[in-house]
Amino acid sequence: MILMNIQLLYFNGCPSWQDGLKNLEIALRELQIDAPIELVKVLDDPDAARLKFAGSPSFWVDSRDLWYEQRENYSLSCRVYATPAGLRGTPTIAILKEKLTVKG
Repeated sequence: MILMNIQLLYFNGCPSWQDGLKNLEIALRELQIDAPIELVKVLDDPDAARLKFAGSPSFWVDSRDLWYEQRENYSLSCRVYATPAGLRGTPTIAILKEKLTVKG
């Protein structure tokens, strides 16, 4: 059994976080990873800075952003992901599965 601490960071104004959550749930199920997903609501820009929140939705495993990027400023913002269909508000299930299995 694989033990992972999985978090989805988001803010209420993001139109993509719920689709991101659905894709993450499907990816975990297909990988047979039985781990709860902790939803972390980012409240404001100071909260974003404290959490090093790179945009919504953000997918974290074992306290690491799967799409880590060094930034100077963190704020409540939407995040985009490169997919085969172009930039989208959430990664595909296949991309999430790849990130979850590589983890690093």
